[in-house]
Amino acid sequence: MERKIPQATAKRLPLYYRFLNNLQHQGKSRVSSKELSLAVKVDSATIRRDFSYFGALGKKGYGYNVEYLLGFFRKTLNQDELTNVAIIGVGNLGTAFLHYNFLKNNNTKIVMAFDADPEKAGQDVEGVPIYSIDELEEKLKDVKVAILTIPAQVADAVTERLVNCGIEGILNFTPARISVPSHIRVHHIDLAVELQALVYFLKHYPLNEKEEI
Repeated sequence: MERKIPQATAKRLPLYYRFLNNLQHQGKSRVSSKELSLAVKVDSATIRRDFSYFGALGKKGYGYNVEYLLGFFRKTLNQDELTNVAIIGVGNLGTAFLHYNFLKNNNTKIVMAFDADPEKAGQDVEGVPIYSIDELEEKLKDVKVAILTIPAQVADAVTERLVNCGIEGILNFTPARISVPSHIRVHHIDLAVELQALVYFLKHYPLNEKEEI
């Protein structure tokens, strides 16, 4: 991107892209910020501010040009480039990711998986091969992103091996707060913590009809 946009805006771009892509498939050529707001659960003012960062100014009574927006998002999100992803840990969550795979709606594709269970090595799920974790250094080629769905007690050791293999980004589903060099980006997702936070906010911060997230 020629112009750096705020991280909060960058995180919302995939949401916008997915909805706009669906609109284009339905043959729609324009969309209002209100329609977008209802679909992606982001208030209209935030959407207009996000879009202003890359020069997309909606016209009153017309809205935004879907094709123009999609062109920008494809370029910004590198939708024309495929990013290969590896799953580390083929338990219940890892297996669910393999069944879903991201290529259906995205520019990412799970191309391999690793597990410590010797009975899982040599199998494949939805066409994705599963290798022994002992083969990590040998097999992990042309992969820049890994999804960790392994026990917390082995997360640090496996992460160190991933870093040595050239992994640049890790989506961490373990409770462990893994340590990585400064050039590696890690996103931590603890489902238990997210659920607890949701329950807490439901109890203590009920939404009224006018409040928007």
